[in-house]
Amino acid sequence: MALEWRNVIVHSAEPAALGQWWAEALGWVVVHTSDDEFVIRAETDRTPGLEFVRLDESRKAKSRLHLDFVPDDQDAEVARLEAHGAKRVDIGQGEQPWVVMADPEGNEFCILGPRR
Repeated sequence: MALEWRNVIVHSAEPAALGQWWAEALGWVVVHTSDDEFVIRAETDRTPGLEFVRLDESRKAKSRLHLDFVPDDQDAEVARLEAHGAKRVDIGQGEQPWVVMADPEGNEFCILGPRR
């Protein structure tokens, strides 16, 4: 059996707003929008993508899944994302070589150390 990984689903109170935030943060393109879904990808025909799907219930705990990103310059990327509206968050990680951040709806993601 062959499987194709299509999307990572992100539940969101405002899929279009959060999806647009991520599209701008990553420099990705929007490939689908509706009242309840917003899909972005690195390139139109490249998968996997991120699909933001409306979920009207509030988040109850720390995310069980998060994205990790490897930048060329960690400090510059953290500063860029903070200027874009991300926030540094403490999820109990202690002193680590990565920075834990959250998007405007509180979904955590990490900016790892620079590429080697």
